[in-house]
Amino acid sequence: MPIRVFIYDDNMARRDSLKTLIQLTDDLEYVGAAENCKNAVADMENTLPDVVLMDINMPEVNGLEGLKTIKTRRPEIKVLMQTVFDDNEKIFTSIRNGASGYVLKTDSSQKLLQAIHDVHEGGAVMNPGIALKVLEYFKPATVTTTLSEREMEVLKLLADGLSYKMIADKLKITFNTVGTYTRRIYEKLHVASLGEAISYYYKHLK
Repeated sequence: MPIRVFIYDDNMARRDSLKTLIQLTDDLEYVGAAENCKNAVADMENTLPDVVLMDINMPEVNGLEGLKTIKTRRPEIKVLMQTVFDDNEKIFTSIRNGASGYVLKTDSSQKLLQAIHDVHEGGAVMNPGIALKVLEYFKPATVTTTLSEREMEVLKLLADGLSYKMIADKLKITFNTVGTYTRRIYEKLHVASLGEAISYYYKHLK
């Protein structure tokens, strides 16, 4: 059976182009299109698509709202977001709302067709550039951006097994100052003990 595809896009020329591409692809079936998501529930019930190509920026009811509506009412439908490269926050909102994949509007027809097939088969599709943005967004903060130079120095010495007194002697600061730096390290790394701080150091910073 062909994969049934519905298109949301407020640009008529792009909508027509996507419609033609789908109609010329043997194992895809064009089932409908709309310029926004104000009738998303009825659109889905009337056309029963397998995959929705969803533009993000549309008037009245945009693609983020449409995605939320579709995934709430018809969670089995795969929604493939069409976006531009700098829509960071909207991409992350789409992730939280259950999108199955993200393609750039500048991607080739071949990439788009492959993405439709991949999400229909249960895969998660992401343009490599968008994937890198997502990884950058979710990766843990590093010591260079979180801790001061002296706090970094204290953490390294703690990880090396030095006591507060040894660190104080080595850095020529007081015992209490070492304790102050250590408390700041705990707060900034969101840890509650020396063991957790050292574990964080070896996992993320060494």
